[in-house]
Amino acid sequence: MSSMLTQHIPHLEAMKKYPSTLFYTGNVDLLKRPKVSIVGTRRPSNYTRQLTHELAKSLSKRGVCIVSGAAMGVDAIAHEGAGTDNTIAVVANGLDIRYPAVNKGLIESIENNGLVLSQFNDGFRATGWSFVVRNELVVALGDMLIVAEADLDSGSMRSVEYALEMGKEIFVLPQRLDESLGTNHLLNKKKANAIHDIETFASIFGSSVDDKVEKDDFFYFCQQRPTFDESIEKYGDRVYEAELEGMISIQNGIVRLS
Repeated sequence: MSSMLTQHIPHLEAMKKYPSTLFYTGNVDLLKRPKVSIVGTRRPSNYTRQLTHELAKSLSKRGVCIVSGAAMGVDAIAHEGAGTDNTIAVVANGLDIRYPAVNKGLIESIENNGLVLSQFNDGFRATGWSFVVRNELVVALGDMLIVAEADLDSGSMRSVEYALEMGKEIFVLPQRLDESLGTNHLLNKKKANAIHDIETFASIFGSSVDDKVEKDDFFYFCQQRPTFDESIEKYGDRVYEAELEGMISIQNGIVRLS
């Protein structure tokens, strides 16, 4: 059952107009985590499928929540790579509808473990313009945008326009010259940076941590590289304990995940 989201989301101030209504099903605490938006074609190559999954998984291991649009192709792969407990799906229809039908099981899993968002009332069926609205929200939620693969005239390239308007960094997977003409165009125009190594890119968000490490509020706080003083003020002795355990390191007054 969906509910109306009442908390303010600072990231959404970047939109042309802050959503008048926002409905959700799932874990709203995911909104507090560092987030990366991943979009792309509904018909990705095997190369794109593999690297998108690896990229989402690698970011998730660092506590980064993956945001996408629950569509076929790149979107679904990004959600699955992140794990349904660490992903936000933004849909273009009411939350009582699981669309597209081929992703019904994935969407239900995200409802139960992650977070699904919509700007549309129950019963609303997706239309061409609602996908555009969905895309803007996907881009706004992320700290940056990754376009895995895209044609020149595509919804993913409209998402790029939103990212440029919002001043967000854009990253793409390097592709063959005659494939993914949209992302190659972005590289040619120096509007995006290429991800040449997944682990190197993901390390922007700290080190990969073992699945046994509890990703609690303290973990996500440290993941944002706070100052030592901020950490002590908020968590006290927990900071010293985490340093002794090797979970964090303190360099030049900044707390980092080890």
